[in-house]
Amino acid sequence: MDWVATTAPAMNSLSAGFSDLQSPSLAEVGPVVLVLLPGMDGTGELFAPFVAALGKTTPVVVVSYPTSGSPQTYADLTELATSALPPNGRLVLLGESFSGPIAISLAAAYPGRVVGVVLCCSFVRNPRPGLRWLSGLATMPVPLPPAPILDLMLLGRFATPGPRVMLRSTLAKVQTAVLRSRLRAVASVDVRAHAKAIDAPVLYLKGIRDRLVPQSSVSDAEQCLRQIRVQAFDAPHCLLQAIPQEAAAVVADFVRNVATPRKSSAVHEWDARA
Repeated sequence: MDWVATTAPAMNSLSAGFSDLQSPSLAEVGPVVLVLLPGMDGTGELFAPFVAALGKTTPVVVVSYPTSGSPQTYADLTELATSALPPNGRLVLLGESFSGPIAISLAAAYPGRVVGVVLCCSFVRNPRPGLRWLSGLATMPVPLPPAPILDLMLLGRFATPGPRVMLRSTLAKVQTAVLRSRLRAVASVDVRAHAKAIDAPVLYLKGIRDRLVPQSSVSDAEQCLRQIRVQAFDAPHCLLQAIPQEAAAVVADFVRNVATPRKSSAVHEWDARA
């Protein structure tokens, strides 16, 4: 059975809003579905090595965002991600980098359905507030940095031919204006209030060689989220692409753990394993 589904709804044809997704009864729940929310590229294609490493034991839905079109705010993309969610059943949301705030917003909106959250090299607010002034550059028609600089920032010493080619070919599919609009969105994002409302367990995947998201972003997440465990890896910002096998093993274990119903008195059992 193929557990992987890919969804790419158009921005102008959203079929579901937040209120359209109903929480199922316990009798209706099946396997927990892992929903993958992509990084800045938004294509979902960079999840391929990670999904392959997961195998077919974990049901997966890969969400993708438009690669062209009008400016896309976090509110726009959160609405789009909502329309891409399975209509019922329990969910674990994985927000990669740019999509961490989207995963957090959805988890806060659907506490009855979201049983766990994974944040991968992500943030609850602008990870570089001291550089907020650079958001003005996001409106200028400037090209992306040269490929060697992108390789250094996103992959570092893990920039082997496979990940390097995959990264470059994926980014080439996204209009530069779209990437700039997402960069502008990052400069003003702040979902700390939503994060503080989340009771579900949260797994934070940290790359100790991440050159984009600093330790302060991890600390922000730890301060806001009640049940959070930080798992550090010798990895760059593109963690899921650099070490897919290691990441998949940890995420699959997390999904299995949160999929087991627990009484309220045992709600901290997972957290105690950190």
